[in-house]
Amino acid sequence: MTPKLLIRDLSFSYHTMEGETLALSNLSFSVNPGDFVAVVGPSGCGKSTLLSLISGLSTPDEGEIFIDGIPRNEYKTPIGYMLQKDHLLEWRTILSNAGLGLEIARCLTPAKKEYLLSMLESYGLGQFALAKPSQLSGGMRQRAALVRTLALEPDLLLLDEPFSALDYQTRLQVCDDISSIIRSEKKTALLITHDLSEAVSIADRIIVLSKRPGRIKTVLPIHFSKACTTPLKRRNAPEFPVYFQMVWDHLQDKTDDSASS
Repeated sequence: MTPKLLIRDLSFSYHTMEGETLALSNLSFSVNPGDFVAVVGPSGCGKSTLLSLISGLSTPDEGEIFIDGIPRNEYKTPIGYMLQKDHLLEWRTILSNAGLGLEIARCLTPAKKEYLLSMLESYGLGQFALAKPSQLSGGMRQRAALVRTLALEPDLLLLDEPFSALDYQTRLQVCDDISSIIRSEKKTALLITHDLSEAVSIADRIIVLSKRPGRIKTVLPIHFSKACTTPLKRRNAPEFPVYFQMVWDHLQDKTDDSASS
C-alpha cells in the first residue's frame, strides 16, 4: 500500500539575525490512507512547523515529503488545513465563509453551492447558513470551519490544535463531532495537540516528539474495542488511562526511546 503521507529524514531550521535554530531533526514516519494520527510533544518542539512543511507553506532544509507517492512540490490536489482559530470572516454569512476556498479557486458553481448547503445541513448548521459568525457558538464556528476545509474535497487533513480555543465541555463535544465527520468521510488526518487525553481518545497512532529539536521518540499504536466508536466512549474505556500513562512516560523520559514508523 502506498502511504497517503510519507516523511523521510526531514529537518528544518529557523534563521534569524541571532543565528540558526534547529526546529526538527531527521523525522521519518508514514501515514496510511484513512489513518487518524496525533502528534504530541513539548511546547516548541516543532509540531506546528511540521504541518507548515507538509502543507507547503515552508520548505524543509533536508529530507523528503511524499503524498500518495508524489513529491510534495509536485502534488496538486488540495490539502485541508484547519487551525486553532476558525478565522471566519465576520462580514460574510456561514454559507459564504464555507465557500471561500471554492471561491478563491474559481470553482464555486451552483452544484458546489448545493454541496455546501447539504454539508451544512448534515453537520447541524443548515438553519444558520445565512447567519453571521457572531451568531454562532464556538463549537458551531469550528464545524463551519471544518465544512470550509472539506469543501475542496481534500483527502489529507492537517489539524493544528483545532479544539484548544474552546471551553472544556464544548471541546469534548466538538472533538467527538469532528472526529466522527472525518472518519465518516474516510479522510486521512494528522492532528497536532498538546492535550494527551485528546490524542489518546481520537487517534489510531500517536507520534511522540522530543523537546526541540523535535525528533521522534516513539510511535504508539492505539487499540480500543469495537464498542469504543467515539472519543467520548474511548475516554471511559479501561484502556484509556493505560495509553495516557504510556504517552506521559515517554514525554517525561521515564521509558526507553524506540522510534518506529
